[in-house]
Amino acid sequence: MDDNSRPHRANLVEDSLFEEGIVRMELQACSPDRNPIEHVWDPLGRRVAGRQPPPQTLQELERALLEERDRIPQLVINSLIDSMPQRSLTLLVVRGNHTTY
Repeated sequence: MDDNSRPHRANLVEDSLFEEGIVRMELQACSPDRNPIEHVWDPLGRRVAGRQPPPQTLQELERALLEERDRIPQLVINSLIDSMPQRSLTLLVVRGNHTTY
């Protein structure tokens, strides 16, 4: 799943997905309600920002992001994925407008 940004649509990415047999979900551009990963970025950023001492270099930031990402419980990720059918239905009802998600 991606957010339709250009890097995610590069031929190299498309070829890799095809070779792995991965079928892409078609999403509206810039629709955070349709992409569960968008609901992971905020808490991930807060966790990294709350580190003491905070990351000072790009290498430290990368390490902090990976460590905090690994601390997100799989149950949280699964619940976001499992919410997709309801999110999609809600978006249909509101005709793509704002939702409470």
